[in-house]
Amino acid sequence: MVDFANLKRSSGNMDKLAKAVEAMSAGTDTGEKSDKFWRPEVDKAGNGMATFRFLPAPAVDGDDALPWVKMFSHGFQGPGGWLIDNCLTTKNQQCPVCEHNSTLWNSGIEANKEVVRKQKRKLNYIANVYIISDPKHPENEGQIKLFKFGKKIFDKITEAMNPAFEDETAINPFDLWTGANFKLKIRKVEGYQNYDKSEFEAPSALSKDDDKLEKIWKNEHSLKELTADKEFKSYDDLKGRLDKVLGLNGAVVAPKTTVEQLKSAPKVKSVEPEITATSSDEDDMAYFSSLADD
Repeated sequence: MVDFANLKRSSGNMDKLAKAVEAMSAGTDTGEKSDKFWRPEVDKAGNGMATFRFLPAPAVDGDDALPWVKMFSHGFQGPGGWLIDNCLTTKNQQCPVCEHNSTLWNSGIEANKEVVRKQKRKLNYIANVYIISDPKHPENEGQIKLFKFGKKIFDKITEAMNPAFEDETAINPFDLWTGANFKLKIRKVEGYQNYDKSEFEAPSALSKDDDKLEKIWKNEHSLKELTADKEFKSYDDLKGRLDKVLGLNGAVVAPKTTVEQLKSAPKVKSVEPEITATSSDEDDMAYFSSLADD
């Protein structure tokens, strides 16, 4: 377990985080109903706001831990029901859903690509946050929660660490002393939740009381537990669920696509396609939660 005094001495140093962000940009790289997870409530118009602080890597996760985890998941409906599961590529393992999508994508049939776009893996990040202001639920203020967010918010973290202009100072948003509070502003734009107006405030210490900061740090939720083996189906179990949901019975065949079409399709390298993220990806948490309620 990392020592709090060492954490304070390293305040302002974000070399490790910068390398992690760079690695993910280069491509080298759970149960949300739990009371550990938090998300601000929106009004009938789809608007909402809250202020919180991203927290450093949890003390319980050790010296080498990052303050976030990167999670891939799948969520879609087929003839046999819903498939809502973590993607094994999160753990750098083979995923039968991604393999199935790759086969369809590489078939060269446009209808198959549309199927893949609906079944592609979703990218999210999870971090510990300290809630400063939650107007809809003030009882959450002062609590430490897990917050799941998408690429748009992660981009704002990256921009804070790597500002585009010379008159801007880089900050480590996860630092207890030199970080900054994050003002989350949610709007409904073209039917999807939008976070463009969210922003970091000026850098400041979360508290002037180191004893309070140490207590917050030591009470963070483990992030490593989120990627533990128990949070993922095995390859065989996930393959069985995929076959049942899509009615494959062991055959990798998309709706309205014949085996003969797949056999005659051009052969190309089998990889998970990189598909440009859209604003709908930012609404994944609400999407998966609603599916779980069905």
